[in-house]
Amino acid sequence: MPRIHPHYATSESPAPLTSIITAGDEPAAFTVWRKSLLLNCSGFTVYNAEGNLFFRVENYPSSSLNKIVLMDPIGIPLFTVRRKRFTLMDQWEIYKGSESEKPCFSARKHFPFLRSESLAHLTAGGVSGGGIKSKYDVEGSFSKRSCVVYDERRVKAAEIRRKEVVCNKTFNGDVFRLIVQPGFDAALAMAIVIVVEQMTGLPASPGG
Repeated sequence: MPRIHPHYATSESPAPLTSIITAGDEPAAFTVWRKSLLLNCSGFTVYNAEGNLFFRVENYPSSSLNKIVLMDPIGIPLFTVRRKRFTLMDQWEIYKGSESEKPCFSARKHFPFLRSESLAHLTAGGVSGGGIKSKYDVEGSFSKRSCVVYDERRVKAAEIRRKEVVCNKTFNGDVFRLIVQPGFDAALAMAIVIVVEQMTGLPASPGG
């Protein structure tokens, strides 16, 4: 398998990622690996363009996938994704940090019988701030790792793409790209990836 990231982060402990709003005029690119760095754990490991560890998700075998915590490199919770109980629809809630009093977003799965490329709808459940709008739609195919997150004005906020070929070697769908547009919270973008992955429950499809 080709190398996923250029190098590991340095041994020095990084500062907590208290604000991860992408700045500048260019989108921020992340490599998402659908694998935990810890033995016997499932989850995600996310690297930035410099090859440094940026986000991580570690689901222990004994833990419930109804609650998933997105952490920064040193283990500080950034968002908690929790399945909503006692509902007929597949709904999830996104909380700030380990789990704040109220969710900042509620997400529901798009009805499959409605002809649309939409996968999920997100609605703000509280004060989010930081360039965050009140509604987002996720469209495309997660199994093909080809999705776009649009805000309420149909402006692109983030994208999920297949990892490009490196040195004539291809990656399977467990390694893909997350592209975050300037002004959007990269941590929220990754939380949306977690929600869509849980909603679809689909492995990556072969091919481009």
